[in-house]
Amino acid sequence: MLTGLGLTVAVTVLPYVDRATSHLLADHIRAGYPTYTQTQVDAAVTTYLVLLSVIGALGVIAWLWTTWAVKAGKRWARPAVTVMFVLGASIGLTGLLTKDTSGQTGLPPALGWAGMAPCLAALLAVVFLWRRPRVLARGPGHHSTLDMDSTSQTRTDRVHDNHTRRRKKQ
Repeated sequence: MLTGLGLTVAVTVLPYVDRATSHLLADHIRAGYPTYTQTQVDAAVTTYLVLLSVIGALGVIAWLWTTWAVKAGKRWARPAVTVMFVLGASIGLTGLLTKDTSGQTGLPPALGWAGMAPCLAALLAVVFLWRRPRVLARGPGHHSTLDMDSTSQTRTDRVHDNHTRRRKKQ
């Protein structure tokens, strides 16, 4: 999940790097709207930067929140990660595929495809989360073995179970 967080940060910073170096976004807007003045192109680039920054910040928050939920063993972590994946993929596909009034996509294809990179990490996170046994936290150092068979119990669980049985016998 930290890979997805890193990719989200990188994709959020990428349009700023583009603005300072290659001007891919500005050239894409200029090609789609040849009658725009430089001021109008700059305003459109700034609008995209704000929009992509907000989306990126929300993505970072989603990664941090779902990472915390998974590590804390929250019962709702798997569905939450799945919902965040669907939302993120929908937003990424919207940026990649939506055409504006010029008939071209709003974002240049390179930036649109880059925006899909965190979605790939999210897809892998969803697959791995749903494939592994669910372990729920019961307190410091203890785990519930919900969805786990007895051969999958952690050492801590086995020690806890043995200790509980000994206390019941006394």
